[in-house]
Amino acid sequence: MATRTTTTTPEPSELKAELVASMPWLSRAAAFALVGALLLLMPSWYMLEVYDRAVGSRSEATLAMLTLLLLAALVVMEMLDWVAGRLLHHAGMRFEQRLAPRAFDACFGARLRGLATGALQPLQDLRTLRDFFPGPAVRAVLEAPISLIFLLLVFAIHPFLGWLTFAFAILQTLLAWLNERSTKKPMVEAARAARDAQSHADATVRNAEVIEAMGMLPAIQRRWRQRQDEFLRLQATASDRAGTFQAATKMIQLMLGSALLGAGALLLLRQDLIDDGALMIVASILGARVLSPLVSLVMQWRGVIAARDAWGRLEQALAAVPARSQATSLPAPVGRFAAESLSVPVPGTNIPILRNVSFALSPGEVLAVIGPSAAGKSTLSRALIGVWPSMGGKARLDGADVFTWHKSELGAHIGYLPQGVELFDGSVADNIARFGTPDLAKVEAAARKVGLHELILGLPEGYDTEIGSEGARLSGGQRQRLALARALYGDPVFVVLDEPNASLDEAGEAALAQAILDAKKQGITFVIITHRRSVLAVTDKLLVLRDGQVQAFGPRDEVLKALQGGAKGAAPNRPAGAPARIEAGPPGEKRA
Repeated sequence: MATRTTTTTPEPSELKAELVASMPWLSRAAAFALVGALLLLMPSWYMLEVYDRAVGSRSEATLAMLTLLLLAALVVMEMLDWVAGRLLHHAGMRFEQRLAPRAFDACFGARLRGLATGALQPLQDLRTLRDFFPGPAVRAVLEAPISLIFLLLVFAIHPFLGWLTFAFAILQTLLAWLNERSTKKPMVEAARAARDAQSHADATVRNAEVIEAMGMLPAIQRRWRQRQDEFLRLQATASDRAGTFQAATKMIQLMLGSALLGAGALLLLRQDLIDDGALMIVASILGARVLSPLVSLVMQWRGVIAARDAWGRLEQALAAVPARSQATSLPAPVGRFAAESLSVPVPGTNIPILRNVSFALSPGEVLAVIGPSAAGKSTLSRALIGVWPSMGGKARLDGADVFTWHKSELGAHIGYLPQGVELFDGSVADNIARFGTPDLAKVEAAARKVGLHELILGLPEGYDTEIGSEGARLSGGQRQRLALARALYGDPVFVVLDEPNASLDEAGEAALAQAILDAKKQGITFVIITHRRSVLAVTDKLLVLRDGQVQAFGPRDEVLKALQGGAKGAAPNRPAGAPARIEAGPPGEKRA
């Protein structure tokens, strides 16, 4: 018995779904645009009527009435044009407002996943599409149906004139296609070169101090100029080609009007065209209007290409970073943590940096992670808080996978300090409170934990002091301690600190150690990645990483004893391959 196969229609992309949702505004704009396009014929009608009625009858009243009708039609036409423009503008704004959160998520998610996309490209592409809605190209598309009506009217005047107009329309369409084929590649490459030049300029500004101190500016600027010159060259090539086709398009439109007049005159001479020549003029006017939308599209082709490319990039970005699903709410964790055979690659690759990392921590325990550079310590920190996915194994907090746990729910229970401290433009209180509504008592408590309260009070406006972009108004040590306070703000139960004392002085390290001791009493679980021995005094367990694998794990004193015994050649119980010493911090610092 034959089996029936069912085909499922694929779901439309998010962009297409939003475009469909914008159709009510677009259809209303199209209606107004069509009526406005019909009224564009009023000046031509006025010219014919003046010669036929006013001049023929020598009646000033007739001239005055015709003039009033023309003025009224022009006023209505401008009003319709304004309304159509407002509807298109509203459609574009609505399109952007509904997709802006997803575009922002795409930027954010692409950065987390290490995808090859510009940092803010999805947001820029969304703005390009928003601006395209009320642009001339969309207006030309909306007015295209009126061209068909005009073409049918030309056919009604005489089939030969209709076929002549149709032939010119085909030629115009061919020019538009050739324009697209010849300009697509240089415009795409120009856009890529522009992004490369902008990225290079951004990196230059971010590293201004290094570049200035080491006299690198001439070489850096030369490399930027190479990218900028490549962009300008490709853009000039695309502009030259597009300009050639625009000139040809305008020439064809002018030729059609003259061709229709000449053909109409020939038909009139052969008595194949009735009337006294008025229809010949009407056919010429209508024929020019048939080509008008195509001419507008070719003239605006750069904007069309930009919008098409923006659509494609944004569609890919949204598909690569799917919308966050509404996860089931989980109970608040208490801080029991376990890494189960974690294998973690750099996002976007299949090459593992960590392999089969396992350990477990009870609430209130403090783990120090040590090892040489490039051992995978920072990768481990990102996997433990669930921002980097694993290719095998799980990181679990109270039994739940931290990667799939919705971060809007989990975030309040997590504290994190990355190796590269990042602060945001806002006040001290805003940064400590993670830009939620600041609970001033909790903000002050977090600042006191890291010994920052007195320093903050010494700032011009205390906790309301604006710190500038990336905390530019603070020193390196102040930024690190402020980020520490942010990690300890509220009620976190699991805190991961990556080199928390890298920029701290002796007083800062003492404050950090005391903050960890106080937090342990509250049952907060810590993972601290460090090269320095000062923080080891407050840790309970020690994990040694080398080449992405666990070389030793256990109580701190036992692991340290094994490491020291291995250094003396008397550690038969030292785990195989374990390093003989802890990787040192700054020169002169005592090693463990």
